[in-house]
Parts: sequence; structure tokens; C-alpha cells
Amino acid sequence: MGFFGSLFGKKETPVRQLKHPSELQKGDMISLDDSFALPAHLRGQQLRVEAVNTYEYQRSQSTEWVLKGHSGEAIYLGLDEDDETWLAFSLKISRAQVDALFDLDDFSAIFDEPGKAELSTKALTAETEMLEQWLGKHYHQVSFAEFGYFHREDYRGLRPPQDADGATGDAFESYQLLDDDESRAVDIEVYEGGETDVALTLYRPLSDIRDYWPGE
Repeated sequence: MGFFGSLFGKKETPVRQLKHPSELQKGDMISLDDSFALPAHLRGQQLRVEAVNTYEYQRSQSTEWVLKGHSGEAIYLGLDEDDETWLAFSLKISRAQVDALFDLDDFSAIFDEPGKAELSTKALTAETEMLEQWLGKHYHQVSFAEFGYFHREDYRGLRPPQDADGATGDAFESYQLLDDDESRAVDIEVYEGGETDVALTLYRPLSDIRDYWPGE
């Protein structure tokens, strides 16, 4: 028995190989390019996947990875998949920052039908200049009140659970505006009860992720 044990040995569990952001799981880490094309929140950062969430829509669902680095500030990662796949990094901003970046009358028009609002970014101040690379100069609205459910669970390859009343996630309506070259977006989610999340989104090539490290 000892001979066969030493000959064939106990096979070690192979380390997961990560080659694409779609494979990321909680506990995995990535490092980003140190290019000055990236904002300081991202440039050269090592980020750990703290959670994996799911957005459920009528005919589709998408995954959101919650990333954190040394600063502890959350960066949200999605994938924009069309003719090619792009990284979609998002940074949530506060109501005060929305007020500092945009005219609130123009911003409120986002929620009015037919959903054709336009936004221009205000001149940056000492309080908002750190967001410069997240921002476009001008935005046009491309989606209006798209209904969905948010799940704080990873349902890749699975249908999110339902109960007798239907979907079990947090119901929301989403709105999106793109800048003129469609490299940046303003994403808004309005939940039941009026809670509203506003995020600045930056679209970047997959090559901005330089390395992957699988977690335990």
C-alpha cells in the first residue's frame, strides 16, 4: 500500500486558472494597468472581489462584481458585451456630488417621459476634480425606467429564485446616459421607497486587467 501510495500519491487540487473577468469569484484578486488613462481609483490598483451580485431583467441577467482595494472604497465591475466585450467600472456618487457635477433641473428631466434628457458637466472644483477621468463633458439619455430586480447573490448560469408572487430580489428602475463617444455613462437605479443610486461608469478594454489571482 505504501508503494502504491508513493507511486501514485495524493493528487493535489489544481489551482483555478483565471483568464477572463467573467470567471471571477468572491475572494479572487485582480491588478490593473498603471496607465494614466485610468483614474486614480483604478490606476495600478490591486482589487479583491468582495461580493458577486446579479441584476435580473425580463429577458436577461447580468453580473456585478464588488471590488475593494487598500482604500476600502467600493468599485463596481460589470461587462458590456456587444460586438466585443468591455470592462464597465462604476463608482457610486453622493447626492451632494450629483449637485456639484450637474444642474439638478436637467438631472430631474431624466425621470420624465419620453426619456430624452441631456446633461452637461459643470466646471470641476477642488471637491470634484478627483472625478475628472470618470466624467464626460456631455451626456444623452439612452434608457428610461427599465425594470429589474437586484440580487445580492451570484446566479451565473442559474435562474434567480422566485416565490408565489414572482421574483424575490429588490425591484428597481434603471436609467442610463452616455457621453458623446460612449466611453462613459451615468447610471441610475431607483428602488421601491425612493432609494436612488447614482454611479459614474467608465468603459475600458479587457487588457486593463493585467493579472488575476484566484482566491482560496
